[in-house]
Amino acid sequence: MTKPRLNASASASPALFLDFDGVLHPGHCEPGDFLCHLPRLLEALGQANVDIVISSSWRFQRSFEELRALFSPDIQRSIVGVTGAAFIGRHARWYEIQSYVKAHRITNWRVLDDSRWEFPDRCTELIACDGSRGMGQRQVDQIRRWLGING
Repeated sequence: MTKPRLNASASASPALFLDFDGVLHPGHCEPGDFLCHLPRLLEALGQANVDIVISSSWRFQRSFEELRALFSPDIQRSIVGVTGAAFIGRHARWYEIQSYVKAHRITNWRVLDDSRWEFPDRCTELIACDGSRGMGQRQVDQIRRWLGING
């Protein structure tokens, strides 16, 4: 069983901080539609070596192992951790991610999220989704450009 990364060693791989609601599925959908946009995430990542860190609020209701189990084995191997305790205040998600980035000395990262208000204006790391629809082709293209994937 893989545990989330706990050491402070620097990561050479790019890291994608991943929200679920409003990203991997529309924000208000039936449970049967949860993770319906996962194929888009897989398309975006291609064969790239990317560490995935779950920043979704789902981390408060499920263990790391339960979250990983929601994904296929191909992507499970890429899921290396979850962000930590909730930050209370303005731009909460940003500060939660910043804490993880600093602890793991991550230098190349992006955030896939629909909650723009959780981030400072002009946050260059944010790949924003329309929460009523979830991840679309625009976000796929942005991730692929970030990772240098052509086509």
